[in-house]
Amino acid sequence: MAKKIKKTQNSEQWKEAFLFVLRISLGWLFLYSGLMKLYTPEWSAIGLLTNANTFPDLYNWFASDANIGWVNFMNVWGQILIGLGLVSGTLTRLASIFGALMMALYYFPSLEFPYVAHGFIVDEHIIYALALAVLANQRAGQFVGIDKYLSEKVKAWWL
Repeated sequence: MAKKIKKTQNSEQWKEAFLFVLRISLGWLFLYSGLMKLYTPEWSAIGLLTNANTFPDLYNWFASDANIGWVNFMNVWGQILIGLGLVSGTLTRLASIFGALMMALYYFPSLEFPYVAHGFIVDEHIIYALALAVLANQRAGQFVGIDKYLSEKVKAWWL
């Protein structure tokens, strides 16, 4: 019986370590991408949006003069905040959900079913979205993250 308990504790530690490394890695990708956009004054999402293969009307609406300003702002600061949330383990579930949504929005412009820019049906955006869903489901901020301390104070679905 003691051996089984030790094995369970060991597998939990590995799970937590894996989720921690996955959370930090994805967080760094988002944070770095957002910061690079922030410090590149000529950056704009307009190229991606105006060349959309799927839902072109929606993406052209995002790219319109009336919308591109807030779309660029949300893209840059969304990535930065998602990255900070994941790296620090703060509001990880919320950051993961918004990150997965952002990845879905990035996926569709290059999709010309069943082909996508870098693959057949599945590309890196789908993989990122699935990994973020795992982080949200497993409450990955509870492992070496600020969420662990927040959850002791507040009981909420987004922690």
